[in-house]
Amino acid sequence: MTGPLLVADDLHLAFGPTRALAGASVEVAPGEVLALLGPSGSGKSTLLHCLAGILTPDRGEVRYRGTRLDDRSDEARSRLRRNDFGFVFQFGSLVPELTALANVALPLQLTGARRRAAEEQARSWLERLGVADVAGKRPGEMSGGQGQRVAVARALIGGPRVVFADEPTGALDSLNGELVMEEFTAAARDQGSSVVLVTHETRVAAYADRSVVLRDGRLTAAPAWA
Repeated sequence: MTGPLLVADDLHLAFGPTRALAGASVEVAPGEVLALLGPSGSGKSTLLHCLAGILTPDRGEVRYRGTRLDDRSDEARSRLRRNDFGFVFQFGSLVPELTALANVALPLQLTGARRRAAEEQARSWLERLGVADVAGKRPGEMSGGQGQRVAVARALIGGPRVVFADEPTGALDSLNGELVMEEFTAAARDQGSSVVLVTHETRVAAYADRSVVLRDGRLTAAPAWA
């Protein structure tokens, strides 16, 4: 498509007396990796959740592929997240009762794929991300780095148009964090997914094509190195 894939326009959102967003605007291009930088409490995660249709702003608009996202029904937004979006969070958020293979296959099965076909694709993604050896393990039996790579595989398996990553390396040491980011951004770019990445670490943001900074719910200039 031509033009931005995802747009936030003048978003305002408050939680009681706390103002989380105060006029935030940003665009995400098709295939772009965008980093949202800023200190804790600056509104990064809130903006990401608005872009993903998890939260709806008090004021302003979110548009996905040219169409309003924020005014759709809960059911419509849930369907969109299931079909078009992928998610990676700080602690992976894997289903603890399922094996790595079953966790990665789950998004395909939720959209109607047969179990065997879904598991074949899941196995391929685990191999690609270097964690085929944990296919039969549950999250509690994996290291932090292994679990996060499994979470990346789960986020990417359905070929999402947009992947939302909220502090995806926050629970990892520097080495494992870099390995995850290298695999994550390479895999996303290979299939043409856009990535919206929340982080407070410049070394993680360096993997992005472009960075913006949030402070007190507003976007400011990107750092000089970005």
